[in-house]
Amino acid sequence: MDELSNGIVDRLDAASAAFLNSSGLAKASPMGMGLYRIEPVGKVGSVRTSTVQLDVRPKGRLGLSRLLFLLSYAGNQGFRNDSVAAAEDRDLWSALAESLAQLAERALGRGVLQGYLNVDESLRTVKGRIRISDQISRRPGMLVPLEVSYDEFTEDIAENRILRAALERMGKVPGVRPEVLSRLRQLKGKLDAVTRLPSGAPLPPWSPSRMNVRYQAVLRLAELILRNASAEAGEGKQQTASFVVDMAQVFEDFVGAALRGAMAAYPGELRLQYNALLSEAVDDADRLSVRPDAVHLLGGRPVVVYDAKYKAASDLGASLSADHYQMLAYCTALRVPTAWLVYAGSGEVKLRRILNTDIDVVEFPLDLSRPPSEILAAVADLARQSWGEVVRASRVGG
Repeated sequence: MDELSNGIVDRLDAASAAFLNSSGLAKASPMGMGLYRIEPVGKVGSVRTSTVQLDVRPKGRLGLSRLLFLLSYAGNQGFRNDSVAAAEDRDLWSALAESLAQLAERALGRGVLQGYLNVDESLRTVKGRIRISDQISRRPGMLVPLEVSYDEFTEDIAENRILRAALERMGKVPGVRPEVLSRLRQLKGKLDAVTRLPSGAPLPPWSPSRMNVRYQAVLRLAELILRNASAEAGEGKQQTASFVVDMAQVFEDFVGAALRGAMAAYPGELRLQYNALLSEAVDDADRLSVRPDAVHLLGGRPVVVYDAKYKAASDLGASLSADHYQMLAYCTALRVPTAWLVYAGSGEVKLRRILNTDIDVVEFPLDLSRPPSEILAAVADLARQSWGEVVRASRVGG
């Protein structure tokens, strides 16, 4: 179903209905006789059990590659066009599993990546350096064993731990085609010497480098899977899997990251989630504040403000007036003449002058159905136009 749809009525067993409700993707309300009304709740993704699969797609029926592009770019790790290898007309789980398998095969084709890992250990001989403070606190007056630290060249590094965890998680998704499941298991087998990440543990940090360049594409996909997908399997336990994301947050994060990159071409500094006071008060607890998605500063002073809204005014439940009230508050609090309201959707750029003020609100649509290069070009155009307004306003004021 589409994320803006009114839902469907279908037959479910109680366990599947409970899983849908717990997944955060949809709400399943009983109607009697085994029927449930299944409604989207503002998230997109897919959940799967051995008997049920529910897909909630982004408005405009954006494909998987576009969704993953938006997710990855927000983390400053933009996907190449070949990062999602599966065809768009296949279901999300098949596409994720096939893409992970292909990218992992490419990464591991020349063997398992090795790197240096810092090891703290108690030894009877010196290796690396002695940790003096630990030696004194743990073994006062003793010469051996020694508390030492050394670097070991090993496969047990962050990159391999992340990849192993993603392969394990996708291997537990019910309904993955047997041939793809076999490939995932073979790939995981190459990483059996790598430490397994506990469920729910934070992902270990890694940094792109010349050494791990062949791993970078699969690590981007692996991190997205581990952050957004869950899968469980076991004896006597129903196999379940869910991949759920909040498109409003995804869009906001993407616009912020892409706009920060585009505005780097102009003087000043773009700050995300900028806090500013809206009202004065004697008591700090009584102060009102605003927090626009992005503010560009010049010489430390705000000159333009931006806010990203995933739901355009034409979407069900979206309020154009409320968005403009919010933009007016931002401009007033920050003393800037123009606010840019970035919507997810197609259409024309529209300027609205607020009556009895010198404030303009510019509606700037961003069509997510376009190829990634065109989406980024549109953000670059947003940066160019908004900076042009800053220059124009400074000339008028001067």
